[in-house]
Amino acid sequence: MSSASSRRPWRWAARRLRLPLLAGLAAALLLGAAAAEPARLGFAELYKGYGVLGLEFSDRLVALKGETVSMRGFMAPPLKAESKFFVLTREPMAICPFCQSDADWPTDIVVIYLGRQAAPTDPNDRIEVTGRLEVGSWLDPETGFLSQIRLVDARFRRL
Repeated sequence: MSSASSRRPWRWAARRLRLPLLAGLAAALLLGAAAAEPARLGFAELYKGYGVLGLEFSDRLVALKGETVSMRGFMAPPLKAESKFFVLTREPMAICPFCQSDADWPTDIVVIYLGRQAAPTDPNDRIEVTGRLEVGSWLDPETGFLSQIRLVDARFRRL
């Protein structure tokens, strides 16, 4: 060993550790980013079938309750132009499917409560909605509408 390298042994160690440290940091950042992605939930995953009490929620839906999820679909025409809620549907619709009784609840809609008021999209535009999943029968005190599955504090974007 030269006298210069014996005076600075930390330089050699730092050079040997730099690449593994950078690789570990990059992996941690990528894993953190992947963990932050919301679970994607499809309309076919909402229910597992019919039981004696009617539609039964799927195990996956129940497991994701309270989590942030994303869904893709279409915005049904809202009841008023600027609103903080709308109905997400599997297929484009010409009328709002929201005004149903609990017993007649369609299996291919989800109520979306936005974090802020937003203008509606064209009913034929496919959108992606991200929000916190709520599951179970709930009557909105402001509108009187009934829902089974909701995304709250949601936001959406056109695809």
